[in-house]
Amino acid sequence: MALELTVVDAFTAEPFNGNPAAVAVLEAFVDDALMQAVAREMNLSETAFVVPRADGDYDLRWFTPTTEVDLCGHATLAATHVLGGSPRFHTRSGLLACTVSHDGAVEMDFPADRPTAAEPPSALHLPGVRWYGVGRWDALVELEDAALVRQLQPDLAALAAVGTRCVIVTAPADRRGFDCVSRVFAPNVGIPEDPVTGAAHCVLAVYWAGRLGREVLVGEQASARGGTVGMRLRGDRVTLSGRAVTVARTRIVALS
Repeated sequence: MALELTVVDAFTAEPFNGNPAAVAVLEAFVDDALMQAVAREMNLSETAFVVPRADGDYDLRWFTPTTEVDLCGHATLAATHVLGGSPRFHTRSGLLACTVSHDGAVEMDFPADRPTAAEPPSALHLPGVRWYGVGRWDALVELEDAALVRQLQPDLAALAAVGTRCVIVTAPADRRGFDCVSRVFAPNVGIPEDPVTGAAHCVLAVYWAGRLGREVLVGEQASARGGTVGMRLRGDRVTLSGRAVTVARTRIVALS
């Protein structure tokens, strides 16, 4: 038995940028432990496992190198890029409808995640904190300016002690064509820094729409690889958009 995977760089049109995800399209889900082992072997922030349903939709699950997660944007974009068309995914976070446009751009209908203001925890040692809040899974921290976000070298143990899945650090954009800049750290799920994070923009869309007074936004994630995420807030939903490029295909043969 062998397992075929496609590696896709998501939220970028250029190879070796954005966030790489591995996508496996299966006839049926294999054992959870095996999927976790494959994700650990791929050692990307997420590996997506896709199974076609009888109704024409798909079941979709996401694994980091250490755990299964409830929502992942860049691996969903990668799966849509691999499948093409207008796939609908049944996931732990409900139905996610996606489309690939004629020019290859992908749009994804995701749940919006409204952060609630809270007192910053004592473990959070970040410079220039202007606002702190918590969404469904993630903490959101606004810093005073984009330079602080770009230059940040956080204590990952301290961020893990915050207790959330991710800590999203953001500020107003400092580059033309963007509304906000962010970085995302997720040591609690085995990802020190995530290159580009679709799920984080479910939080960022709500926050910056409120701050800037408009519902259509563009976010820059300022990791070393970098990426661009389009956002359109629609009540309790957000349309995330971005591009993707296939960079590799791999075949795992050592399966038990």
